[in-house]
Amino acid sequence: QVQLVESGGGLVQAGGSLRLSCAASRSIYRSNFMGWYRQAPGKQRESVAYIISGGTTNYADSVKGRFTISRDNAKNTVYLQMNSLKPEDTGVYYCKVELFGVSYWGQGTQVTVSS
Repeated sequence: QVQLVESGGGLVQAGGSLRLSCAASRSIYRSNFMGWYRQAPGKQRESVAYIISGGTTNYADSVKGRFTISRDNAKNTVYLQMNSLKPEDTGVYYCKVELFGVSYWGQGTQVTVSS
């Protein structure tokens, strides 16, 4: 069992930056998938970025060049650096970790970008 706790969300003006963290309750260095998702009001949850074993990363077109996902195995943490934020980035951000075939989700952290 893995518990995930996201942090780092908040209110920021357009053009600003935030760094989200997702801390796991146990070692996740064997995880083959770690990702960030977001859900805007009235919309479905969507993938924002993910990193797979070997370090390959993938980003939604809407965040390419602005967001960066990274992992720190020593701290059991995955990060999402978000720069040049836009109002359309507003939503609840969730992290997901897959470990030994099981998917775990965090409780989410709210990101609000004002125009």
